[in-house]
Amino acid sequence: MQAAARWLRDTAGRHDRSLLLIDEFDPHEPFDTPEPWASRYDDSWEGPRLVWPPYVRASRTLGKGPLAQVPPDEREARQLRANYGAKVSMIDHWFGRVLDELDARNAWDDTVVIVTTDHGHYLGEHGNWGKPASPVFGTLGHIPLFVAWPGAAPRDIDALTTSVDVFATLTDVFGVTPEHRTHGRSLVPLVDGTATRVRDWVLTGVWGREVQVVTDEVRYAAAPAGDNAPLSMWSNRWSTMPVHAFPQLRLPRPDGRAVLARMPGSDVPVIRQPFVAGDLLPFWAASGFEGNHCYDRREDPTEARNLAGDTAGERSEIDAREVLRSALLQVEAPDDQFARLGMA
Repeated sequence: MQAAARWLRDTAGRHDRSLLLIDEFDPHEPFDTPEPWASRYDDSWEGPRLVWPPYVRASRTLGKGPLAQVPPDEREARQLRANYGAKVSMIDHWFGRVLDELDARNAWDDTVVIVTTDHGHYLGEHGNWGKPASPVFGTLGHIPLFVAWPGAAPRDIDALTTSVDVFATLTDVFGVTPEHRTHGRSLVPLVDGTATRVRDWVLTGVWGREVQVVTDEVRYAAAPAGDNAPLSMWSNRWSTMPVHAFPQLRLPRPDGRAVLARMPGSDVPVIRQPFVAGDLLPFWAASGFEGNHCYDRREDPTEARNLAGDTAGERSEIDAREVLRSALLQVEAPDDQFARLGMA
């Protein structure tokens, strides 16, 4: 943040226009901070601070033996939340240095500022801790999006957006036409008031798990209809990212079934590695499922009542499932997604 503030102070004014991207990894585990932040929200804790939240659902543990992840007790939960809050407060403090620099330069009249993140983090909501194998509830998927726009008065905009819309917005502002296909929608019409919505649905999810669609009315997560197969991983790089507390977990490497394919809707070459029932799956997809999830976002904003399969919610699930199918067709989703979700 200090480097970004220095750049604004020393460099930004030398160009007709510029783009500054600040990639702040925090707030992220470990939730470790120095004083005065460390004890700000839990100064009575004794012993080593709990800075690594478990990745677990209340309904199950993750792993076996000494590596098993279990939900924290009430006192441990308070400590974990306190350390998460401490980290957020520390980030707010340092991000303030960037905003101070914008104030000092009187830059708000000609500078767009966009603040967002990639996902949330469970701290006990829905019985979840960390980012476990689970449907993407609003706690994880309803991310903040703050936009400061020259000439636009502060207000709340109740419209569906998703992360790829930020990219589409930047290309719109800079007058750039991307060479590759994207699924984003520019947010400029929302900000300047010429539109009240730019999209009717948002797709979200974690590879190999539930595929979700969000509309103004519903959040629907479709689980596999049977085995979690067939699946394909499409990538032009093969990650070997280690997993905290489970160092033995590694992404399975491509095997002889892998083929050179094209990313759906583009000419970008990628490796397509298929997985079938019985294969060792990448760790995201290796845990079990609890069926479909369907929530009424207007009547049940906390997502406490799953309507999937209920008589009262049957029509809602049928309608939501059709929206999901239509959305997958529009983004040219791979055929194996339709097969594993029972939509083929």
